[in-house]
Amino acid sequence: MTKPALPEFPAPGERLASSHANAETLTLLTRRRSTTAIALTEPGPSPEQVEQLIGIAARVPDHGKLAPWRFIVFEGDGRANFGQVLAKIFAAANPNATPDQIDAEASRFTRAPLVIAVISHVVENHKIPEWEQILSAGAACQNMLIAASAMGFGAQWLTEWYAYDPFVKDALGLRSGERIAGFVYVGSAPDEPVERVRPKPQTGRWKA
Repeated sequence: MTKPALPEFPAPGERLASSHANAETLTLLTRRRSTTAIALTEPGPSPEQVEQLIGIAARVPDHGKLAPWRFIVFEGDGRANFGQVLAKIFAAANPNATPDQIDAEASRFTRAPLVIAVISHVVENHKIPEWEQILSAGAACQNMLIAASAMGFGAQWLTEWYAYDPFVKDALGLRSGERIAGFVYVGSAPDEPVERVRPKPQTGRWKA
């Protein structure tokens, strides 16, 4: 599949359009569907595409211009290396775990060619509420999913147990005020995901 050319980011001070009417974008958003990490295969994004994904993820609403998030990229051997860290932590916490269970933990990050951890980096004791900063990190995850789809890749946003484990956080070097908003798995999707049943959004109308 031919991937679209990567657009350039605007320069500081450049005037930007207030809207971008685009039917293709609406179609993408209407039909966006996650691809399970286990179904993702090579090839993954190129180095240039990875930088583009992260750049697009950072273009989210950010009250206070705090940039309350950062990113950790796992690719190549780094995925298996971190998998060994997960396996060791899992085995220590689960002394009755079978070798197959431990191996499954070791292979988590090799399920896809690329994994990007989105770290919520809350600036503590700031006038911008912590909740708003956390929401900005979640928006970064969603931007990354949409950008991956627009590039022609499948993607899935996961947390799972290792997003909340204190020893995993220590291994990643998370600091005070930091939490893992999610791990975004990206790769090629040989099979088309099937649409699931979605609940009708609850919508109210304010009446004064």
